[in-house]
Amino acid sequence: MAVSIEFTKEYGYVVLVLVAYAFLNFWMSFQVGKARRKYKVFYPTMYAIESENKDAKLFNCVQRGHQNSLEMMPMFFVMLLLGGLQHPTIAAGLGVLYTVARFFYFKGYATGVPDNRLKIGGLNFLAVFGLIICTASFGINLLIRETL
Repeated sequence: MAVSIEFTKEYGYVVLVLVAYAFLNFWMSFQVGKARRKYKVFYPTMYAIESENKDAKLFNCVQRGHQNSLEMMPMFFVMLLLGGLQHPTIAAGLGVLYTVARFFYFKGYATGVPDNRLKIGGLNFLAVFGLIICTASFGINLLIRETL
């Protein structure tokens, strides 16, 4: 059976969180570019090798901070957009928490001490888990509303 979707006004917050994360991603990519110049790690090299570059760990931590954010981005986007259909304000709030936590995750990682990424940045895992619950609630609601 077909489902029509009506977007509430509050879904606009969900969309704006997505835009904010896109800007964060651009900012992180610029930080990686700056680190490439600073630590002399040129394209297409993805990661520096410690035997060839004394600053390899520092560069690699900046690179990993961005790379990990890219790895998590598809799940974040899907959970935010789907969960936000039923729970737009909750999803948007969790999306803001995720975005801010990802900023601190990146900043902590970029210090060259990988454990620093989790001090505040570790909250991103709580936020994405909340988004998974919102999306699961949406899916369950789709299934049970037909039987009521």
